[in-house]
Amino acid sequence: MKKPVYKRVLLKLGGEALQGAGTRGIDPAEAKRVAEQVKGIWKMGVETAIVIGGGNIFRGEALSKAGMDRSTADYMGMLATVINALALQDALEKLGLVTRVMTAIHMEALAEPYIRRRAVRHLERKRVVIFAAGTGNPYFTTDTTAALRAVEIGAEIILKATKVDGIYSSDPEVNKKAKKLYRVEHMDVIRKRLRIMDSTAMSLCMDNNLPIVVFDLGRRGNIRRVILGEKIGTLVKS
Repeated sequence: MKKPVYKRVLLKLGGEALQGAGTRGIDPAEAKRVAEQVKGIWKMGVETAIVIGGGNIFRGEALSKAGMDRSTADYMGMLATVINALALQDALEKLGLVTRVMTAIHMEALAEPYIRRRAVRHLERKRVVIFAAGTGNPYFTTDTTAALRAVEIGAEIILKATKVDGIYSSDPEVNKKAKKLYRVEHMDVIRKRLRIMDSTAMSLCMDNNLPIVVFDLGRRGNIRRVILGEKIGTLVKS
């Protein structure tokens, strides 16, 4: 049996990972599908942390552009990530996993406040840790949250789950001749504006020599394939 090539990882999910086709909100069947993939790597002994976005419920940036105060819109987006984190926690625990949701904004009735040492201890005890409410600050995306938390907890890699099977030279939905990039450096992602993560997140990963693998979450078993070191998606590494 193959052994995992990573001991501790951070899985970055968009909020859309929990919504059904053509809908918004949360589809319990989709949450279960994601949870089953997470359980697969958890059973292999991989210490797993998760950051999830809130785009299936609310996008702060969109309302900001429509005229809402940016800070207010971003705080509302953070609350959407908490909703998603609780939904994913429920799906994981129904499969028998022990989990903890940790939030950057204190809301003790729902989740633990984020404390780095406590998060690391949870991971060492084989609990799946879900980080919610972003960094607790407006103007920062959940991509930046993922990069920050991954560095803080000593994750070996960020698993960036998307709707496409890697990074392309341009948007493959617009340009049918776009070429898939199987390996790229952090600086190239920033310089060429490949838009798989925002520049703040990418710079943080680059400065801390933290690799990222971008892959298609829609194909069942892909998280496990990444953990086993199979060459899927795109590897971002300096």
